[in-house]
Amino acid sequence: MVKILLEAPVFNVESAFQAEAFGIDRIELCADFSEGGTTPSAGIFSVLKKTLSIPIFVMIRPRGGDFIYSEVEIEAMRTDLILFKSLGADGFVFGALLADGTIDTSTCQKLLEAAGSIPCTFHRAFDITPNLEESLKILINLGFTRVLTSGGKSSVSSAIDVLQKLLHLAKDRIIVMPGGGLQAECIPPLYETGLLKEIHASCRDLRKGKNEYQNPNLSIFSDVLTINPDVVKGFKNILQ
Repeated sequence: MVKILLEAPVFNVESAFQAEAFGIDRIELCADFSEGGTTPSAGIFSVLKKTLSIPIFVMIRPRGGDFIYSEVEIEAMRTDLILFKSLGADGFVFGALLADGTIDTSTCQKLLEAAGSIPCTFHRAFDITPNLEESLKILINLGFTRVLTSGGKSSVSSAIDVLQKLLHLAKDRIIVMPGGGLQAECIPPLYETGLLKEIHASCRDLRKGKNEYQNPNLSIFSDVLTINPDVVKGFKNILQ
């Protein structure tokens, strides 16, 4: 089997170090897991960039919710992108839509121009668009390097046929990276297309907080998102 790259989203320093230690090939650095990922701390990125050897792609998303952004939010995204570019980001992840669900090409062009030669991924806002094949063609023409997609469904397992069509449509013009509820058993039918190059899987786990004392009058979630080595191993066994 040709090597397929495994990318995982991480939301803290601990998970980032685990990702490298467990054999993940690239991380997507985000904040706000509960929001589906937003722009991370520049400080955390800087520390990780100095200590990790695997590539770090940075999420550029000013808030959770929809992907329809105001002019101020777009300028904030552009400013963040330029900042992370100066700090050595290996890639960027972003997406923007219009109210009718189609891709906001103007905003994407601004961000792509700011990124320059650094590769950019259009994230799962793609799955909201009304016509995935037309949207893919737009992303190709804009110059995105890859698109993260679950095939317009809640999980990859429900959209294998759609993802196969997208892989064939994309060929070598853009990387179609399946992700979103991805399970190891989804990989073989996608690999059989001969066009699968990368996958995106959370591989996440939780560990108990280290606090020894708990205020009995408060209910505060103290568990920490981590990477599950067994899940990573399961993917790597199939990808090798």
